[in-house]
Amino acid sequence: MGHQYLSLAIFFSSLCFCRTYTIRNSVSWAVSPKDVVVEEELDALSEEVSPSLLRDNVVLWKQAYPPQGLVEGAESTGERIKSENENVDTVSSHVFSYRVGEVKEPGNVDPPPHEDTARTARYIAHYSDWGHLSTISTQEKIKGYPFGNIFSVSDGPFENSTGVIYFYVTAMDKSVADLRSNPNASFTISESEGEYCRKMIYDPEDPRCARLTLTGKMVDVGPEELEFAKEAVFSRHPIMGKWPVGHKWFFMKLELVQVWLQNWFGGVSSIPVEDYFRATPFSKKN
Repeated sequence: MGHQYLSLAIFFSSLCFCRTYTIRNSVSWAVSPKDVVVEEELDALSEEVSPSLLRDNVVLWKQAYPPQGLVEGAESTGERIKSENENVDTVSSHVFSYRVGEVKEPGNVDPPPHEDTARTARYIAHYSDWGHLSTISTQEKIKGYPFGNIFSVSDGPFENSTGVIYFYVTAMDKSVADLRSNPNASFTISESEGEYCRKMIYDPEDPRCARLTLTGKMVDVGPEELEFAKEAVFSRHPIMGKWPVGHKWFFMKLELVQVWLQNWFGGVSSIPVEDYFRATPFSKKN
């Protein structure tokens, strides 16, 4: 009996000398001091400097916290991170991020009644930040096949919905290469992107979890519309304004020929484009 108490005493006393650990959220990742840019410095970066931050995403991931999520010495200001090479330690006191406050979130907005299909379509288009663009591929192995890609989008700042889907793209993207050959495309958005379907426990393929497909022609945004396109996209995705200028980003939009919606049982709705643009995503009280 005395032997058991002695073993426990030794075990607990040893814990006092152990280094502390903390679980890190996988959404943030660490970068070394030479790559760290605090928020004020990030805002002040010129377009010639900022590309270096995003030139090689692999470097950032290699500097990420270990997969097990344990960081050594978390009580200190500069956290020591054990790398795969036991002889190399890196020090980090910042994470690579941007101010969440730069995006003015609208809060939880309930969808319109399912009978109001045009307004539902505008609601999904406005409150969605990203979706799936389908093009006809020009890639050698899949030439002529449909090709899908994810894009961040905006139809305007949160307080100003237009129904026009704006994209910020680069010719280096395979989808944009496809569009230069054939500008016809479809863009699909799901209500499952937000909180509503999760709150209602609707599967993304449940007809009550609305999905919208906008089909038309992708065109470059003209100079008369360029300032609004910038405001629309960068107000919803502020980090995009700091992306590498070497990629020669530019704005495109989808000129609609069809609005396809499924948001309830009993079939789908093909909404006239005129009705789509006439509707508003906002409730009457707004």
